[in-house]
Amino acid sequence: MADTLPAALLADVPSRPRTFRWNLPLVTGLVLLGAVAVVAVFAPVVFGTAATQLGGPPNLSSTPEHPLGTDTLGRDMLARTLVATQPTVLMAAAATALSALVGIALGVATWLAPRRLRELSLRGIEFAISYPTMLVAIIIAAILGQGVVQLVVAIAIANIAGFARLTANLAAKVASSEYVQTARLLGVSPFRLAVRHILPNMAEPTLILIAGAFSGALVEISGLSFLGLGAPSPAFDWGRLLSEGLSKIVVNPIVIVGPAVALTITSLAALLVGDGLAAAANPRSNTGRARLVSAAGGRSVVGDAEDLVVVDGLDVQHADSGRALVSDVSFTIRRGEILGIVGESGSGKSVTASVVGRLLGEGLHARARTLTLDGTDLTGRVSDRYLAERIAFVYQDPGTALNPALILGIQLTDVLRVRLRHTRRAALSMLVGGFRSVMLTDPEGRLRQYPHQLSGGMKQRAMIASAMSTRPALLIADEPTTALDVTVQREVLTLLKRLNTESRTSMLFISHDLSVVRALCDRVLVMKDGEIVERIDDVRGMSEESVHHPYTRRLLASSPVVQTRVGATGEEGPR
Repeated sequence: MADTLPAALLADVPSRPRTFRWNLPLVTGLVLLGAVAVVAVFAPVVFGTAATQLGGPPNLSSTPEHPLGTDTLGRDMLARTLVATQPTVLMAAAATALSALVGIALGVATWLAPRRLRELSLRGIEFAISYPTMLVAIIIAAILGQGVVQLVVAIAIANIAGFARLTANLAAKVASSEYVQTARLLGVSPFRLAVRHILPNMAEPTLILIAGAFSGALVEISGLSFLGLGAPSPAFDWGRLLSEGLSKIVVNPIVIVGPAVALTITSLAALLVGDGLAAAANPRSNTGRARLVSAAGGRSVVGDAEDLVVVDGLDVQHADSGRALVSDVSFTIRRGEILGIVGESGSGKSVTASVVGRLLGEGLHARARTLTLDGTDLTGRVSDRYLAERIAFVYQDPGTALNPALILGIQLTDVLRVRLRHTRRAALSMLVGGFRSVMLTDPEGRLRQYPHQLSGGMKQRAMIASAMSTRPALLIADEPTTALDVTVQREVLTLLKRLNTESRTSMLFISHDLSVVRALCDRVLVMKDGEIVERIDDVRGMSEESVHHPYTRRLLASSPVVQTRVGATGEEGPR
């Protein structure tokens, strides 16, 4: 089928697909769990007789014949520990599977239910999760009575609420996605929505959750067996062995070493698998490390004293596939200048800006002959404090740039407090001053508000105030007006121009709209397919006749004209 694809599409297909990244915790955990599984399968066959045979010397300490000693009836403790692996692991696996099945179904169903039923279910889950799991398990096991089935059911019921809450949190975002909403409109049944759309998109975190729950179930089952709520004699598991050995811990402590070590190793193995799956599922660790290096050889562009940023010969590639995202890009940003980069989506604008801001995405590899900020080589080691003081970002969507769980006064002062070492009071005072400078109403009150309490324009003003609070030398604005309506867009552009005029902060302004760039920027670079295809110095006089590249002409033809007006400061601003 690939042979029928156009060559242009084939050129964009990575030469090597994204692969599963094995890591040390995952491999270690799987090896340990594999060893436990082998013991669980073969130990009852090999050591079954030694584990139950009576008549041996009782209460022995460690000997060559009995490395872990014997119990009060003369049974070998090493054999009993190995044989107990099977019932302990099977009970933990059964309890985990049952709680996962019911909890995941309940969590997903919560977000597919009508609104009133959803709210009632969420409150019920929150109420159930407020009680400690072990306490709930003890109460249920005491009600159901002693036995293997009763023990498994008690542990499963106690863990359902945890699965339901975490699954509901995971399902919340997926269920609100546009493709799920579209499927609802098309009449797709709730069951198919869950199976085809929601569960596959939360598989990785669910597997991590199950691994952690299995580790917890091992401890809980052993704990209940230790209290006498497990399987009746003569059945035994690690918890019962610990309980039986407790009375001899002073005179013969070796008898509890076997079940204690076995329980620790198996629980640790499950946790390592969970951590390993988390690392493998994390896109930051599932791709190659981002690298920014200086290209050896070639010419170098040396900026003069007025050049704040110098970029020469910048190339960015995917580390795995080698596909180029940016090729031989060179430019300078002078002090107090607003440089615009315009181009369609995927042209390399944001990637270029991320290199300048030292925020290159994971899995990308950048090389540059020259990359300096205020004379400092950014391809070498640069302290976080230096970057925090001199570079600030304003992102495209203020709704996703702000943490919805934190008030503005906490999250927008992080850089001031953590990197620049200001006191909390000084940082809040600086932020209030920033809010006033961007004409945000009630600046003191905004500090105590959450992002959802602000409109889109107010959130973007808050982000700009936070970025400018460090008095950076360079402000990188990555399409900061795209998510705003035209009225708010005009206000934000006017604000950026005023801040540039008053503070002489250089700006790298990224947009796909030439009319916006023309109203704000001093110079413009036009990018297409990772390359700069045109440089425009006379932005105000830019027209279809004055530009040279056909792509720039098409951009101008598709962009409405943005008129400008002269403000009180004498500077032109967008209207």
